[in-house]
Amino acid sequence: GGSAKQEERQCFCPSQSGAPTAPPLPPPSPPPPGPPEYPRPRLIFHTQLAHGSPTGRIHGFTNVKELYAKIAEVFNISPSEILFCTLNSHKVDMQKLLGGQIGLEDFIFAHVRGETKEVEVTKTEDALGLTITDNGAGYAFIKRIKEGSTIDRLKTVCVGDHIEAINDQSIVGCRHYEVAKMLKEQPRGIPFTLRLVGPKKAFDMIGMRTRVPKSNEGKMVNGRETLRLRSKGAATVQEVQNEFEEQATKKVDDLLESYMGIRDLELATTIVEAGKDKKNPDDFAEALDSVLGDFAFPDVFLFDVWGAIGDVKNGRI
Repeated sequence: GGSAKQEERQCFCPSQSGAPTAPPLPPPSPPPPGPPEYPRPRLIFHTQLAHGSPTGRIHGFTNVKELYAKIAEVFNISPSEILFCTLNSHKVDMQKLLGGQIGLEDFIFAHVRGETKEVEVTKTEDALGLTITDNGAGYAFIKRIKEGSTIDRLKTVCVGDHIEAINDQSIVGCRHYEVAKMLKEQPRGIPFTLRLVGPKKAFDMIGMRTRVPKSNEGKMVNGRETLRLRSKGAATVQEVQNEFEEQATKKVDDLLESYMGIRDLELATTIVEAGKDKKNPDDFAEALDSVLGDFAFPDVFLFDVWGAIGDVKNGRI
């Protein structure tokens, strides 16, 4: 909007002054007709490897896979080395996990593959006590371990571990809800093996790194805005979620965990966006189906989510 108007003003200013002007020089190369299919916001982000590295600068990515490719290029590693990223902290802090949004001043820390370990697990109850999330590029990893659960008793299994295989069957490329389902389906009393890859550990001497000094270089926007990454389509710069969306997203993320054993802020955000302006659960279910056909949510989950969005909307929370 604004930039087009500015161009108009710039074009017409000379003639309004009344002075004769030379014909304008042709631009060196005419801009391509129409906007490109996916405009890429030219935003520069700072990044480091979480276990310690120089600072790199990246830009021009529009989804998580491209983000990993850019980080890998800067540090000369393979994108498949990256397990997940955290924002503004080099620790394995699941509160700081990079989901579908990056604040424009955020510093990105990439956690890369460390040791591989095999763990034998025997279910003593139906739930293992694991919450799974995924990195958006084919790796499912452990986001939470419930205290006192079967997994909690196995001290070698940690939050942040990528689950690479179940009983030697590779699950790389499976979505987190598929992995959660496979783990749920493991029979009680029969041991099975998890192959896990932990993130590379930092030296403990390294203190908490401070935020990068604020620089406006390459930043076209500021204030409370984020770059919203999408699995399909272009990244967009948008305002930070308002309080309603933030609360509703948190509720939906909690429901995803209790129903499906996964946490996924990007998915929760998408669900809230699909539901916030719908008039009834049927319209909501239809909208969800069109954006997330592959999930096949149970009806009870949909009704609970619909109720939670309604509660937040009507200030009942």
